[in-house]
Amino acid sequence: MTVDTATPTWDRVRRTALAGSHPTAASTYGGPMIDWTSWTGTAVAIAIALLAAVIAVVLTRLIAAILSRKVPWVADLDRRIRRAWAAVCLVVALWIACAISEPVGEQWWPGVSRLFLILTILFGAWLIAALVSFGFERLLLRNDTTLVGADMRRRRTQVIVIHRLVLVLIGVAAVGTALFTFPELRVVGTSLLASAGIVSIIAGLAAQSIFGNLIAGIQIAFTDAIRVGDVVVVEGEWGTIGEINLSYVVVYIWDERRLVVPCSYFTTNPIETWTRHSDKILGTVYMELDWRVPMDAVREKFLEIVDASPTWDRRSAGAVVTDSVGGNVTVRFVMSAKDSSDQWDLRCQVREKLMTWLQQEHPEALPRTRVLVDAPAVE
Repeated sequence: MTVDTATPTWDRVRRTALAGSHPTAASTYGGPMIDWTSWTGTAVAIAIALLAAVIAVVLTRLIAAILSRKVPWVADLDRRIRRAWAAVCLVVALWIACAISEPVGEQWWPGVSRLFLILTILFGAWLIAALVSFGFERLLLRNDTTLVGADMRRRRTQVIVIHRLVLVLIGVAAVGTALFTFPELRVVGTSLLASAGIVSIIAGLAAQSIFGNLIAGIQIAFTDAIRVGDVVVVEGEWGTIGEINLSYVVVYIWDERRLVVPCSYFTTNPIETWTRHSDKILGTVYMELDWRVPMDAVREKFLEIVDASPTWDRRSAGAVVTDSVGGNVTVRFVMSAKDSSDQWDLRCQVREKLMTWLQQEHPEALPRTRVLVDAPAVE
């Protein structure tokens, strides 16, 4: 005869038989033994489980505190995973306590057991995500100290995009694993896989824009088209690439506005970037002046202004006449700076100081309109 030992009824009979087959076992050690098949035993098991979870959490923090004296980043790791680790310890401890005591024989135990399994999966994914985030942050900090300029921005962008992609994969894997703990969903999943050809076509057409932006986000990260920190002009707006997500890019405009642009925009439209290979940049200032402007004096004053400015990187500076139309000439002043911010400040300084100097020293060089009035004819 074959006995189904997996049923709750059999499990209750087995535990009752074990409890009743040793009536004198309690006196072997001089005191009453705990009957784990009772609700009192369940309460004791839960209390022991909670105590074990607390001990595990406290022991982990103690070890982290000791190690952090020699390895400082261990303290940061402990702060990052503290809540997730406590949640995992608590759920696993309660699951084990209930599995060895009275609830395991109840009719509602399979549902509760599945709930514990799902919580363990989700909290475990939370713990893994916290560990992954900490690892990527450490990688970013190391890159920030070993790389500079365009290389730092390129590596930072790639790490950020990969980090977010890994977090999405962890979340999808956790939710998928939790759902497949239900036998009904396994059958549904098998049926869906059988018709995957039609479903994939429909889903592809419906989510073309979503997947297009997702692929574009990954493409941006690895083709080095734009990077976090790049200075760009997008849709006529000058700003800095502040965030690169899997589906959109946030441009920080200079006046504190935020321009949110789909990733596919940067793969299908031309954009102007000022920091493609280096932060160094040239700035220009144009002035419309009168033909009588003393260029030698203007050039000398310009060089004096840029030489006194801390924002000039001493790579390039020059003043030339680039055009002469009508009653004015166009003078172009070129100056270099280490980045776009310093270049903006330097251009403003040159423009203001030259304007003031011309007003005070050479007012004849300021633009003016000439009108020739002929004398009336004498009859």
